[in-house]
Amino acid sequence: MSNEMTGSEILVKSLEAEGVKHIFGYPGGSVLYIYDAIYQQNAIEHILVRHEQAAVHAADAYARTSHEVGVALVTSGPGLTNAVTGIATAYYDSIPMVIISGQVPTGMIGQDAFQESDAVGITRPCVKHNFLVKDVRQLATTIKKAFHIARTGRPGPVLIDIPKDVSNMKCKFDYPETVEMRSYNPVTKGHSGQIRKALQYLINAERPIIYTGGGVILANAAPELNAFVNTLGYPCVNTLMGLGGCRADNPNYLGMPGMHGMYEANMAMQNSDVIIAIGARFDDRVIGNPKHFGSVHRKIIHIDIDPSSISKRVRADVPIVGDVKEVLTDMLAQLAEIKERADATKIAKWWAQINEWKSIDCLAYDRESELVKPQYVIETLHRLTHGDAFITSDVGQHQMWAAQFYKFNDPRKWVNSGGLGTMGVGIPYAMGVKKLYPDAEVCCITGEGSVQMCIQELSTCKQYDLPIKVLSLNNRYLGMVRQWQELDYEKRYSHSYMDALPDFVKLAEAFGHVGMRIEKKSDVEGAIREALALKDRLVFMDFQTDQTENVYPMVQAGKGLSEMLLRPAHPTLEEAMKIGE
Repeated sequence: MSNEMTGSEILVKSLEAEGVKHIFGYPGGSVLYIYDAIYQQNAIEHILVRHEQAAVHAADAYARTSHEVGVALVTSGPGLTNAVTGIATAYYDSIPMVIISGQVPTGMIGQDAFQESDAVGITRPCVKHNFLVKDVRQLATTIKKAFHIARTGRPGPVLIDIPKDVSNMKCKFDYPETVEMRSYNPVTKGHSGQIRKALQYLINAERPIIYTGGGVILANAAPELNAFVNTLGYPCVNTLMGLGGCRADNPNYLGMPGMHGMYEANMAMQNSDVIIAIGARFDDRVIGNPKHFGSVHRKIIHIDIDPSSISKRVRADVPIVGDVKEVLTDMLAQLAEIKERADATKIAKWWAQINEWKSIDCLAYDRESELVKPQYVIETLHRLTHGDAFITSDVGQHQMWAAQFYKFNDPRKWVNSGGLGTMGVGIPYAMGVKKLYPDAEVCCITGEGSVQMCIQELSTCKQYDLPIKVLSLNNRYLGMVRQWQELDYEKRYSHSYMDALPDFVKLAEAFGHVGMRIEKKSDVEGAIREALALKDRLVFMDFQTDQTENVYPMVQAGKGLSEMLLRPAHPTLEEAMKIGE
């Protein structure tokens, strides 16, 4: 009996061998053989989205919350180009994904055929690697390589472009158990000598800080990080992508640093004498102006799986290339053997200074206002979900308020676009999470601008029974754009006002869901309670929020970490910085 299969059957069997349970996609001419093979099997479920961008976003969220490789399937031409935003979003946040795109038949490549696009060329800048498979005999091995590349080292999206004729050609199927690539061998074990040197810097520090990023989440290293923080007793900050790495209820946790980070977190980052960066990359949204950040003499320890990230923006004194989980495990082992610890008096003085900075309630807002304050909505959601929900967000002011006011104690519960800052991800992200965790509470925090970019996916939610909860903080503005225009462009609100919004309640109902419009602060808690109680229904909550509310603290472009704008009701920055002197 022959074990020959078509390329499409080989693809499906290979995905099954990789443990894939769900594919998010949208069919088209060049992938019809693949869809026919999907139809004839039951091991993998396909979720039909309404736009290819959403397919990749949903697969992205699936990967972010599971430590599995997300899989998306799109057709050639516009199918591929529609997917590029989702691919780039995953690339900038180092998310392990495999994207399968259809291509015109091999003999027509380069002939400007109908729905032809150069998938390899178009995606080259925003994938970890990509393949064009012209020989069906190479397909199984290519898939194995793609999954290996996507999930190892610094994770990332990998594209496999499959011409239509290849998907229907036949050959014997033999899926490799392992794959070796001479040019790709990421280092996972940290150098023991560098680890010893790093620990000496930490032990001799007077004003240390532990600065962590998304690498901790991706490496599943949250337990090791919390043990490391507790062992040393040093302050810790999590970036936007690292929220949940160090528990928010850990007394050593200072919050998020950066453009909209906590005052105490930014001041501690700027004034530290030793920084250990763990799975973080000193990007512009975290350290602000690098010249300002570099004006303080300090020692920097930088741990990252990707050697190209180390000393890219800020020079590291102790570079450690390796998997964050492995390196932290080795550090904890060495710490257990070292009796020496930092000078307790000097560390206590450092904590006293930090507590002085903490005395400025940088997240204060007008709690007496009768208007619906966006911060109050997030705080109420956190309280009613006990901080245990999966939170997806779009991009804008609502994203920053969610990061500031929803306190994450667990990794992989916070799903947002950090590096690329992609509007429209919220609902597709929530779809991917809900498909993976059907019994979990999944809430999408969005704004009336972002949500309209992929709102058609409410149809997908209806078809596949994905009862997510959508909280739209509707201020009738592109809020973050308006905030910058207010502060930097003399209140010239150029095209940031949304003056033709739909009735979101009726729109949600038209898709078969529950819609709510909340205009009073007194109705906020009741609405969220009611929505959460409707376990089997998608609920769209349209909160009419205060249009004038801005996100503070704020580090403006070109400014340094300690040059924050605080809420006008606060003391001036000059007055604030005198605290503790």
